[in-house]
Amino acid sequence: MAKSQDKSGLAAAPVSEGASHLQFASLDKNSYTPMYAQIQAQLLDMIRSGKLQPGDLLPSEEELGRIHNISRMTARQALQSLKAQGFAIRQKGKGTFVARPKMEKDITHLSGFSAEMRSLGMKPSSQVLAAEIIAATDEVASRLALDRGARVFRLCRLRMADNLPLALEESRLPLDKFPGIEKIDFSRLSLYQTLHERYGIRFAVTDEILEARTASRHEAQLLEIPLRSCLLVISRTLWSVDGEPLETASSSYRGDRYRAVLRIPSTIEE
Repeated sequence: MAKSQDKSGLAAAPVSEGASHLQFASLDKNSYTPMYAQIQAQLLDMIRSGKLQPGDLLPSEEELGRIHNISRMTARQALQSLKAQGFAIRQKGKGTFVARPKMEKDITHLSGFSAEMRSLGMKPSSQVLAAEIIAATDEVASRLALDRGARVFRLCRLRMADNLPLALEESRLPLDKFPGIEKIDFSRLSLYQTLHERYGIRFAVTDEILEARTASRHEAQLLEIPLRSCLLVISRTLWSVDGEPLETASSSYRGDRYRAVLRIPSTIEE
């Protein structure tokens, strides 16, 4: 169906269900601003104004091309630019959707994933990928102050909120401190709550290392993100009030959904 144009200069054309109410201003093809950037700016205005909400389907490349009489490549650049800035997310076979605002990970405060998601009004869930007793590697033994080859409990989980995969977590804990932990169903229960309530553990401090890296093929498949997408990775060692290391762990968060924040006291002298 051909597009139409009203007296206000807005180009109206049929677009995807969920975005049929959108109207686009005509592009200025004599402007120094590239056409893809003009389209991106219009979509961004719609997102910021609330006309487009998180989860809404954006017009496809074909639809944008038909609305503005531009090439598919130009339309693709507009959508890719929105994705690069974290305002849109592509779901294979479904289309491009408005992304939820990034969740802020306060790295100065230790909080379990489930508690964090509930505080954001989201429903947390977990899929256990591995729950097994293994021999500690040299690195794990050093972090947990164990003898080489000592038995540790390894727990790997895919963490989700509102059924959206958000993070991969792998924990290793000394088995002698937590007998029977391998029998607990951590698809339903919180690890930290279990350590506190069942084993009487009181947490003191955590040493954390923050880094960014790209997702492996396996990680990308589990998190439902493109291969080599950015991950926010936090490696930590958790200590008890008695000064004993309780856990060494690594959490890999989707870079398109998370950003780390911290508050640093000022030491500047005036």
